Amino acid sequence: MGFQILTINPGSTSTKVAWFDDDKLVWKDSVEHDTVTLSQFPSIAAQFELRASEVEKAVEKHGSDLNTLDAVVGRGGLLRPISSGVYSVNETMLKELIDARYGEHASNLGAPIAHAIASKVGCSAFIVDPVVVDEMDDISRLSGWPELPRKSIFHALNQKAVARRVARDFFSVSYEQLNLIVAHLGGGISIGAHKKGRVVDVNNALGGEGPMSPERAGTLPIMKLADYLYEHKPDRKEFSKKLIGKGGWVAHLGTNSGKDLEERVKNGDGHAMLILKATGYQISKWIVQMAVALSGDVDGIIITGGLAYIPELVDFIQERVLWIAPVFVVPGEDEMLALAEGALRVLREQEEAKTY
Repeated sequence: MGFQILTINPGSTSTKVAWFDDDKLVWKDSVEHDTVTLSQFPSIAAQFELRASEVEKAVEKHGSDLNTLDAVVGRGGLLRPISSGVYSVNETMLKELIDARYGEHASNLGAPIAHAIASKVGCSAFIVDPVVVDEMDDISRLSGWPELPRKSIFHALNQKAVARRVARDFFSVSYEQLNLIVAHLGGGISIGAHKKGRVVDVNNALGGEGPMSPERAGTLPIMKLADYLYEHKPDRKEFSKKLIGKGGWVAHLGTNSGKDLEERVKNGDGHAMLILKATGYQISKWIVQMAVALSGDVDGIIITGGLAYIPELVDFIQERVLWIAPVFVVPGEDEMLALAEGALRVLREQEEAKTY
């Protein structure tokens, strides 16, 4: 028997739980939370007891013994910008997440739940590569306004995990030896330049930057946006929703579903095909920008995330970027495995856990 690892990923209306023996999945579950029940809590932090209890019930349901655990890993939440890696959960981290010092999000409960279970059974509690991982070069941060520097917020967990796997399986070297461009294509899209293990540039996937995606508007014509604000004077919350949540495909087509878009394209919907191509076109341009960040020295381009299951989209992108480097398509996102792999590197003493 290898190292026993429990991974926990809280989402807006569910908490995903998985048990690993080393990096082999033993079981996984998704605990659904009633939205009416959740709405009765004054904050996400107040949901802690409910969600922690449900995680333990899931473990019991699958017949696993918490006392055999070597590590519990929670999805990293909204913290201050930090470098990539595996972090031991400590009191400073817990306080900032519970207080929502840097923003409120369901993932803020990952570390507290992991810590509670780990404390009960006497094992380690970690988080791995939260969305706030920041390794950007100084030159990448500048915008045309000193008051508005660019920020690093992206799908760090999946981007780093997939980059490590491609380095190992296709190049037989470590991730830190390669220059890679990773395009995570999901409800939000982030495209990062990975230079010898550091993401030196990446679009802010939560900050209205990058290609349009199923739910996000992406980078917009700035003066037209200014005109819109002056003319319509929208409510801040509603305006934010138009940018993130009701932008992109939702605005153009009324859907955020890749399967729905594929079906429309197959049925000859010309507008749906135009939106698919426009999305692929914008993604391709951002990939080229990241090639510039790597001075053209690119070992490979990785296309990952849920939208990588759409052949028409992937083919469209590959046609435009294959001249840069070979393209590796790794569809989907296995965040639970990525969390387990991070803990396993520490347990095997291949990496040292960092202190927040």
